[in-house]
Amino acid sequence: MDRRAIPAGARIDRWLAPDGWDHRVFDWRADVRGSNHAPRGSILFQGGRGDIFEKYLESFAHWHEAGWNVTWFDWRGQGGSGRLTPAANCGHIEDYADYVRDLRDFWAAWVVANPGPHVAMGHSMGGHLVLRALTEGAIAPDATVLVAPMLGFKPGIFGPFAERAAKFLGGLGDTARPAWKGNEKPYTTETRASLLTHDRDRYADEIWWQTHDPSIVTGPPSWRWVIEGFRSIRELAADPRLREMRVPTLMLVAENDGLIDGKAALRLAPSLPDVRVVRFGRESAHEILREADPVRDRAIEAIDSFLADRAPGA
Repeated sequence: MDRRAIPAGARIDRWLAPDGWDHRVFDWRADVRGSNHAPRGSILFQGGRGDIFEKYLESFAHWHEAGWNVTWFDWRGQGGSGRLTPAANCGHIEDYADYVRDLRDFWAAWVVANPGPHVAMGHSMGGHLVLRALTEGAIAPDATVLVAPMLGFKPGIFGPFAERAAKFLGGLGDTARPAWKGNEKPYTTETRASLLTHDRDRYADEIWWQTHDPSIVTGPPSWRWVIEGFRSIRELAADPRLREMRVPTLMLVAENDGLIDGKAALRLAPSLPDVRVVRFGRESAHEILREADPVRDRAIEAIDSFLADRAPGA
């Protein structure tokens, strides 16, 4: 498929949250014309910090061809959704609870409008927020897939004092200001490309989309995003409701993830009553579904097998 074109039949819509906040939505219904079969089910896929749906069209095409409805909405403050600071390219949020509330409200309407089984998928920050929403009872899918979930930050130069350092540095000025100037993380000599994927062509797809529509570009996070990220990660890991969250869960983990702490996901996984973990080694950077074919194919196969087992169709 053409990774640099909106698929025929897909729609780009707008969704207003109950507080009036404007979100961009991608929706691609399964093509069941001329068939007596209903859709296989419905997937809501939520991306990471600064993500855009355009990056995942290739994976969406795979599930769409298998008969799934596929939906995504850009988190508030990034992508094609309304921005939260005058610096439009700064990824800001006051409280991660705002993200969870948006997911809860969108999910409530989406479940009614889309046939089951209903699957929630999340990559990176999206994986963190999907798991938090599950733990808090904000959503109740039939199964969930967490891809390189953001369940721990790399400590960086501040080591175990990273959260304390973020609060101090952020408090030196407006916490809505960008926490750093560029790249995906501070204090690194690694290129953004090497942090995300070993596949140059797939990485170039993102740059192509951003060049053709600069309004969807999200740059560095705000200090508030960082501070609240530390807090949300810490509180989720300590939440006793994790052990009661019985939604079947598939977790794909890049153990050598250079962007987030993949090992944090491995530490948290045993807290979940019904979890299947698939590990990737040095062959995979952060964006597992946008990696080179050997990694991506293995990930897609693991997801398809999991859904066939834990979210079978009618």
